[in-house]
Amino acid sequence: MKYLLSSLLCLPALLTLAQQPSFTVRPLSLPKELEFYDNQFSGLAISRGQLFLLSESRLQDKAEAKLYTVPLSDLDRKLRDSTYVLPYQKVKLTGLTALQARMKAAGQEYEGLEALMIAKDIVYLSVETATPSANCYLLKGRLHANTVALDTTFLLALPKPPAADGSHIYNAGFEATVTAKRELVAFFEYNSFPDQNYAYAFRKPHLTASSSSHSLPFSSLPFRITDITPVGRNHFTAINYFFKGAGGDTIYRPPATDVANTRLITGPGGFKNYCRLVDITLKSNRFTWQPLWEFPEAYMGYNWEGLAAYKQGYFVINDKYTPSRPYRTTLLYLQRNR
Repeated sequence: MKYLLSSLLCLPALLTLAQQPSFTVRPLSLPKELEFYDNQFSGLAISRGQLFLLSESRLQDKAEAKLYTVPLSDLDRKLRDSTYVLPYQKVKLTGLTALQARMKAAGQEYEGLEALMIAKDIVYLSVETATPSANCYLLKGRLHANTVALDTTFLLALPKPPAADGSHIYNAGFEATVTAKRELVAFFEYNSFPDQNYAYAFRKPHLTASSSSHSLPFSSLPFRITDITPVGRNHFTAINYFFKGAGGDTIYRPPATDVANTRLITGPGGFKNYCRLVDITLKSNRFTWQPLWEFPEAYMGYNWEGLAAYKQGYFVINDKYTPSRPYRTTLLYLQRNR
């Protein structure tokens, strides 16, 4: 009887594991310009038959404001022939310097671009600011053949949720934007507040620089969200990443009483980097999540920042950080196993 009871208690966990998909990791070599680590790619999106790669565009470091595109047909060919050299196009961002100046005038310090969403010919970008800054920002531009012309009159503030003591969460911004129920939804990187996790939702057809948002509750999620991609009606996949660093990064460690999550990020040597995909669902105006798939050990130490669903799998890209140097951009295709 004791054995039967123990088996029944374990059954839900076993069923969850059985339902989780498995993926084969397929690295895709990049041309040298795209592989260069200081592109610091921070987002991916698919539109117009192309994969868009968003550079952080760290203007304060003299970086160029830009995107890159790679045709999906060429990525398909690359998956068939690993020796094929991917073609690409640079897409310049115009107007970002002027918008950075507006942020500075408001006392907010621009750090880089973090999220990318494309709706027909309209491009939305999120801006991360330095930790002391009270606001992040949402930008809007129009996509042309080889440029995105940012609207320099559109600068929508995204107030950062503060910690219980009123301080700002270290190195956190709005890392993902998606469309849900015809609204633009922005997700904060940190979602472990005891009772106030939520995403900001804006009515997209009427989105202006002075638009107000309403909140959609989000079940507490440990570690960080670094990107989200839609996979179906009100259904999404996100990168859930933990960096083992000390200092301000310790805010992303779960409390020791959270045994299940602490076990994921610790080993014999102490804290370790950890990354997984999680499944997110919007139902009854609330986001909930479930674990989906853990990255293999060899890829746990990469700072994965961009995610885009494609066919039955995902493209995923890092900003630049890897477990060993020299740093480089790494693009993977996670191919679902049948």
